[in-house]
Amino acid sequence: MTTAPPHIEIDGDPAADPALLATLMSGYGHFTAMQVRDGRVKGLDLHLARLDGATRELFGQELPGRRVRALIAGALKTSGQRDASVRVYVYEGPRIAVTVAPPAPDGPGAPRRLTTVEYWRPAAHIKHLGGFGQSYHLEAARRAGYDEALLTSPYGEIAEGAITNIGFWDGSSLVWPSAPCLDGIAMLLLRSRLESVSRPVTLADLPGYRAAFTTNSRGISPVTAIDDVTFAVDEELMGRVYSAYDSVEWDAL
Repeated sequence: MTTAPPHIEIDGDPAADPALLATLMSGYGHFTAMQVRDGRVKGLDLHLARLDGATRELFGQELPGRRVRALIAGALKTSGQRDASVRVYVYEGPRIAVTVAPPAPDGPGAPRRLTTVEYWRPAAHIKHLGGFGQSYHLEAARRAGYDEALLTSPYGEIAEGAITNIGFWDGSSLVWPSAPCLDGIAMLLLRSRLESVSRPVTLADLPGYRAAFTTNSRGISPVTAIDDVTFAVDEELMGRVYSAYDSVEWDAL
Protein backbone atom coordinates (compact mmCIF):
# COMPACT_ATOMS: atom_id res chain seq x y z
CA MET A 1 0.00 0.00 0.00
CA THR A 2 1.48 3.33 -1.04
CA THR A 3 0.96 6.64 0.73
CA ALA A 4 -0.62 9.39 -1.35
CA PRO A 5 1.54 12.49 -1.74
CA PRO A 6 0.47 15.56 0.24
CA HIS A 7 -1.75 18.13 -1.43
CA ILE A 8 0.42 21.15 -2.22
CA GLU A 9 -0.56 24.50 -3.69
CA ILE A 10 1.60 27.43 -4.80
CA ASP A 11 -0.06 30.86 -4.74
CA GLY A 12 -3.38 29.07 -4.73
CA ASP A 13 -2.63 26.76 -7.66
CA PRO A 14 -2.12 22.99 -7.20
CA ALA A 15 1.47 21.90 -7.75
CA ALA A 16 1.96 19.99 -11.00
CA ASP A 17 3.77 17.14 -9.24
CA PRO A 18 3.05 17.13 -5.48
CA ALA A 19 5.34 14.14 -4.83
CA LEU A 20 8.30 15.87 -6.44
CA LEU A 21 7.57 19.19 -4.80
CA ALA A 22 7.30 17.54 -1.39
CA THR A 23 10.75 16.05 -1.92
CA LEU A 24 12.21 19.42 -2.90
CA MET A 25 10.57 21.14 0.07
CA SER A 26 12.05 18.67 2.54
CA GLY A 27 15.26 20.67 2.74
CA TYR A 28 17.24 17.45 3.04
CA GLY A 29 19.80 17.22 0.29
CA HIS A 30 22.98 18.69 -1.07
CA PHE A 31 24.28 20.61 -4.07
CA THR A 32 27.24 21.95 -5.96
CA ALA A 33 27.68 25.26 -7.75
CA MET A 34 29.85 25.91 -10.78
CA GLN A 35 30.69 28.41 -13.48
CA VAL A 36 30.28 27.20 -17.05
CA ARG A 37 32.04 28.80 -19.99
CA ASP A 38 31.38 27.58 -23.53
CA GLY A 39 29.95 24.38 -22.09
CA ARG A 40 33.02 23.70 -19.95
CA VAL A 41 33.68 23.59 -16.21
CA LYS A 42 36.81 23.88 -14.07
CA GLY A 43 37.30 20.96 -11.69
CA LEU A 44 34.43 18.95 -13.13
CA ASP A 45 35.79 15.72 -11.63
CA LEU A 46 35.81 17.36 -8.19
CA HIS A 47 32.19 18.48 -8.58
CA LEU A 48 31.12 14.98 -9.63
CA ALA A 49 33.05 13.38 -6.77
CA ARG A 50 31.45 15.81 -4.30
CA LEU A 51 27.95 14.96 -5.54
CA ASP A 52 28.56 11.22 -5.54
CA GLY A 53 30.16 11.21 -2.09
CA ALA A 54 27.40 13.25 -0.48
CA THR A 55 24.68 11.16 -2.17
CA ARG A 56 26.26 7.99 -0.80
CA GLU A 57 26.50 9.51 2.69
CA LEU A 58 23.00 11.01 2.81
CA PHE A 59 21.01 8.45 0.80
CA GLY A 60 23.16 5.32 0.60
CA GLN A 61 23.21 5.38 -3.21
CA GLU A 62 25.76 6.25 -5.85
CA LEU A 63 25.27 9.10 -8.30
CA PRO A 64 26.90 8.33 -11.67
CA GLY A 65 28.80 11.25 -13.07
CA ARG A 66 27.54 10.58 -16.59
CA ARG A 67 23.97 11.20 -15.42
CA VAL A 68 24.91 14.52 -13.83
CA ARG A 69 26.85 15.64 -16.91
CA ALA A 70 23.94 14.75 -19.19
CA LEU A 71 21.49 16.69 -17.04
CA ILE A 72 23.70 19.77 -16.93
CA ALA A 73 24.31 19.65 -20.67
CA GLY A 74 20.57 19.23 -21.28
CA ALA A 75 19.68 22.17 -19.04
CA LEU A 76 22.23 24.38 -20.78
CA LYS A 77 20.89 23.39 -24.19
CA THR A 78 17.29 24.04 -23.16
CA SER A 79 18.20 27.43 -21.69
CA GLY A 80 20.22 28.38 -24.76
CA GLN A 81 23.18 29.40 -22.58
CA ARG A 82 26.78 28.28 -23.07
CA ASP A 83 28.10 30.61 -20.35
CA ALA A 84 26.23 30.31 -17.05
CA SER A 85 26.13 29.87 -13.30
CA VAL A 86 24.90 26.32 -12.75
CA ARG A 87 23.74 24.56 -9.61
CA VAL A 88 23.02 20.85 -9.26
CA TYR A 89 20.74 19.90 -6.35
CA VAL A 90 20.36 16.30 -5.19
CA TYR A 91 17.45 14.98 -3.15
CA GLU A 92 16.30 11.54 -2.03
CA GLY A 93 15.77 9.15 -4.91
CA PRO A 94 18.16 10.47 -5.95
CA ARG A 95 16.19 13.26 -7.63
CA ILE A 96 18.30 15.89 -9.35
CA ALA A 97 17.45 19.51 -10.09
CA VAL A 98 19.67 21.73 -12.26
CA THR A 99 19.40 25.52 -12.31
CA VAL A 100 20.92 27.75 -14.98
CA ALA A 101 21.47 31.46 -14.32
CA PRO A 102 23.59 34.25 -15.84
CA PRO A 103 27.34 33.76 -15.32
CA ALA A 104 29.30 35.51 -12.60
CA PRO A 105 31.71 38.23 -13.78
CA ASP A 106 35.09 36.88 -14.86
CA GLY A 107 38.35 38.16 -13.38
CA PRO A 108 39.45 39.17 -9.88
CA GLY A 109 36.73 39.92 -7.35
CA ALA A 110 36.41 43.21 -5.52
CA PRO A 111 38.10 43.57 -2.11
CA ARG A 112 35.92 42.30 0.72
CA ARG A 113 35.33 43.24 4.36
CA LEU A 114 34.39 40.42 6.74
CA THR A 115 32.88 40.28 10.20
CA THR A 116 33.18 37.31 12.54
CA VAL A 117 30.35 35.30 14.09
CA GLU A 118 30.37 32.34 16.46
CA TYR A 119 28.91 29.63 14.25
CA TRP A 120 30.11 26.45 12.57
CA ARG A 121 27.99 24.69 9.97
CA PRO A 122 26.78 21.20 10.99
CA ALA A 123 28.25 18.44 8.81
CA ALA A 124 30.53 21.12 7.38
CA HIS A 125 32.16 18.72 4.91
CA ILE A 126 28.86 18.51 2.96
CA LYS A 127 27.51 21.34 0.80
CA HIS A 128 24.08 20.66 2.22
CA LEU A 129 20.72 22.35 2.01
CA GLY A 130 18.87 23.98 4.86
CA GLY A 131 21.72 26.33 5.76
CA PHE A 132 19.57 28.78 7.73
CA GLY A 133 22.36 29.61 10.18
CA GLN A 134 24.91 30.63 7.58
CA SER A 135 22.29 32.53 5.56
CA TYR A 136 21.14 34.35 8.68
CA HIS A 137 24.66 35.43 9.58
CA LEU A 138 25.51 36.36 5.97
CA GLU A 139 22.49 38.62 5.64
CA ALA A 140 23.17 40.18 9.06
CA ALA A 141 26.76 40.88 7.99
CA ARG A 142 25.59 42.54 4.79
CA ARG A 143 23.05 44.69 6.64
CA ALA A 144 25.89 45.82 8.90
CA GLY A 145 27.91 46.94 5.85
CA TYR A 146 30.18 43.91 5.44
CA ASP A 147 30.54 41.65 2.41
CA GLU A 148 30.70 38.29 4.16
CA ALA A 149 30.46 36.58 7.54
CA LEU A 150 33.46 34.64 8.85
CA LEU A 151 32.48 31.61 10.93
CA THR A 152 34.38 30.88 14.15
CA SER A 153 34.14 28.62 17.18
CA PRO A 154 33.28 30.09 20.60
CA TYR A 155 37.02 30.01 21.25
CA GLY A 156 37.86 32.11 18.21
CA GLU A 157 39.07 29.39 15.82
CA ILE A 158 38.31 30.35 12.22
CA ALA A 159 36.68 27.78 9.93
CA GLU A 160 35.31 29.37 6.73
CA GLY A 161 33.13 32.12 5.41
CA ALA A 162 29.35 31.76 5.23
CA ILE A 163 29.67 31.00 1.49
CA THR A 164 33.44 31.03 0.98
CA ASN A 165 36.72 29.48 2.01
CA ILE A 166 39.44 31.76 3.30
CA GLY A 167 43.21 31.65 2.91
CA PHE A 168 45.87 33.64 4.80
CA TRP A 169 49.39 34.77 3.92
CA ASP A 170 51.97 35.23 6.68
CA GLY A 171 54.75 36.42 4.41
CA SER A 172 56.19 32.98 3.72
CA SER A 173 53.33 30.47 3.79
CA LEU A 174 49.84 30.27 2.35
CA VAL A 175 47.66 28.98 5.20
CA TRP A 176 44.22 27.37 5.07
CA PRO A 177 42.34 27.03 8.39
CA SER A 178 42.22 23.42 9.56
CA ALA A 179 38.89 23.73 11.40
CA PRO A 180 35.93 21.76 9.98
CA CYS A 181 34.78 23.37 6.74
CA LEU A 182 33.58 22.61 3.24
CA ASP A 183 36.40 21.74 0.85
CA GLY A 184 35.40 24.25 -1.81
CA ILE A 185 36.25 23.37 -5.40
CA ALA A 186 38.17 26.61 -5.98
CA MET A 187 40.16 26.04 -2.79
CA LEU A 188 40.97 22.45 -3.79
CA LEU A 189 42.15 23.58 -7.23
CA LEU A 190 44.41 26.21 -5.67
CA ARG A 191 45.78 23.79 -3.06
CA SER A 192 46.84 21.44 -5.84
CA ARG A 193 48.73 24.22 -7.62
CA LEU A 194 50.15 26.41 -4.83
CA GLU A 195 52.38 25.29 -1.98
CA SER A 196 50.35 25.73 1.19
CA VAL A 197 49.75 24.40 4.69
CA SER A 198 46.67 23.69 6.79
CA ARG A 199 46.75 24.65 10.45
CA PRO A 200 44.55 26.24 13.14
CA VAL A 201 43.94 29.96 12.65
CA THR A 202 42.40 31.99 15.47
CA LEU A 203 41.16 35.55 15.80
CA ALA A 204 44.16 36.25 18.03
CA ASP A 205 46.44 35.19 15.16
CA LEU A 206 45.04 37.69 12.63
CA PRO A 207 47.46 40.58 13.32
CA GLY A 208 50.31 38.21 12.41
CA TYR A 209 49.05 37.69 8.86
CA ARG A 210 49.93 40.06 6.04
CA ALA A 211 47.07 39.27 3.69
CA ALA A 212 43.95 37.17 3.20
CA PHE A 213 41.56 36.23 0.42
CA THR A 214 38.30 34.34 -0.09
CA THR A 215 37.39 31.76 -2.72
CA ASN A 216 34.17 30.23 -3.98
CA SER A 217 32.53 29.24 -7.25
CA ARG A 218 31.95 32.89 -8.16
CA GLY A 219 35.55 34.00 -7.84
CA ILE A 220 38.56 34.93 -5.74
CA SER A 221 38.67 38.19 -3.78
CA PRO A 222 41.25 39.85 -1.53
CA VAL A 223 40.19 40.59 2.05
CA THR A 224 40.87 44.10 3.34
CA ALA A 225 39.40 43.76 6.84
CA ILE A 226 38.17 41.21 9.37
CA ASP A 227 36.32 43.19 12.03
CA ASP A 228 38.86 45.83 13.11
CA VAL A 229 41.94 44.02 11.74
CA THR A 230 42.91 45.46 8.35
CA PHE A 231 44.97 43.91 5.55
CA ALA A 232 46.71 45.48 2.59
CA VAL A 233 46.01 43.88 -0.78
CA ASP A 234 49.19 41.94 -1.55
CA GLU A 235 49.33 42.33 -5.32
CA GLU A 236 52.16 39.82 -5.71
CA LEU A 237 50.28 37.17 -3.73
CA MET A 238 47.00 37.80 -5.51
CA GLY A 239 48.76 37.66 -8.86
CA ARG A 240 50.08 34.19 -8.03
CA VAL A 241 46.67 33.04 -6.80
CA TYR A 242 44.83 34.33 -9.87
CA SER A 243 47.48 32.87 -12.17
CA ALA A 244 47.21 29.47 -10.49
CA TYR A 245 43.45 29.44 -10.88
CA ASP A 246 43.62 30.66 -14.48
CA SER A 247 45.96 27.75 -15.27
CA VAL A 248 43.24 25.20 -14.47
CA GLU A 249 41.93 23.62 -17.66
CA TRP A 250 38.26 23.70 -18.52
CA ASP A 251 36.60 20.26 -18.70
CA ALA A 252 33.96 19.54 -21.33
CA LEU A 253 30.57 18.43 -20.05
